[in-house]
Amino acid sequence: MPGLTIGDTVPNLEIETTHGKFKLHDYFNNRWTIIFSHPSDFTPVCTTELGKMVAYLPEFEKRGVKLLGFSCDDVHSHKEWIKDVEAYNVTTFLDFPF
Repeated sequence: MPGLTIGDTVPNLEIETTHGKFKLHDYFNNRWTIIFSHPSDFTPVCTTELGKMVAYLPEFEKRGVKLLGFSCDDVHSHKEWIKDVEAYNVTTFLDFPF
C-alpha cells in the first residue's frame, strides 16, 4: 500500500521552517497546498528548480494555492541557501516556507 497520494490528508505534523514553527494544518488553512521536496540544499538542479517555483508563485497565489517545500536539511542551511536561489534565479521573493 502506498504512502500519501494526491488528495490524501497529510498528518498534522509540527514542523520548523524558514518561516518559523507551525502545524501543517494551520499553514494549509483549508486551502490547496502543493508540497514538494528536494534532496539537498546547494545542489545546482535544486537551486534552479526552487527558483522556478518562486517564478510561478504569483500564478499559484491567483488560484489560492500555497506552496511548502520539504527536505532533510536544517532551517539554518535553508536560510543560507536562499541567497544562492535568489542570486542564480534573479529573484528576491522566496515567500513560502521550506
